[in-house]
Amino acid sequence: MKTIIINVLAASAKAHSIFQVLNNPYLTSITPTLTYNQKLSVNGAEQPQLTYLRAPSQPNPVYNVNDVQLACGISGTKSDKILPIKAGDKIGAWWGHVIGGAQRAGDPDHPIAASHKGPISTYMARVDNAATSSPSGLKWFKITEDALNTQTGKWGVDNMIANKGWSYATIPTCLAGGQYLLRQELLALHSAYGSMGAQFYQSCAQLNVSSGGSFVPAQTVSIPGAYQQNDPSILIQIWVNGVPDNGRKPYLAPGPRPMSCP
Repeated sequence: MKTIIINVLAASAKAHSIFQVLNNPYLTSITPTLTYNQKLSVNGAEQPQLTYLRAPSQPNPVYNVNDVQLACGISGTKSDKILPIKAGDKIGAWWGHVIGGAQRAGDPDHPIAASHKGPISTYMARVDNAATSSPSGLKWFKITEDALNTQTGKWGVDNMIANKGWSYATIPTCLAGGQYLLRQELLALHSAYGSMGAQFYQSCAQLNVSSGGSFVPAQTVSIPGAYQQNDPSILIQIWVNGVPDNGRKPYLAPGPRPMSCP
């Protein structure tokens, strides 16, 4: 589903922090590139921009896995609307460099800089009221992840860019009906070889799921709490011989594996 991050940011990429690359002889600096989840789609039908979404208020990613803002991002824009959706529906999330998409014609950082390789994961958490419930203390379960294809060397971020900013997830058909927050996380690993070098971009959508199913996942995690700063999927050197493909070795996205219907 289209991810997650929003802010009426007019600053250029030059305003973002610069990180010196100490362990990568092929690059001299890394600039974080903000990306926002700006709108959703349901089975291909696009929804109004900035509707049904909670989005962060500032341009920088989250680096600390114990930061409370890891759940839905730094508090900013929050819609008062809840998206009606059915179990089994395909939900999309559209990423963009700034609100509206590209910052300028030919923006190389739209929907995100191609250097920001990494997985995209989608989580859900059951809530009483998707429009008002706090993201703190929820029980999250993962429904999908798009990590690294060891055959092609392509990451989930590459697939999102190829889809012109769209990332997709399917609501499990067995899931019990009710209100949920849906969290999509883009993890950029291009500078993850150093402590707190991994960049987390995330936001949450507000859903009301109708379903004939009754399954409530029992295996859940807390966010923050699901990750450790030194997890091998978070503290990692993906550059091998100048190519950010993890040497085509298997890569397991952080957190639990996606749920399965019984």
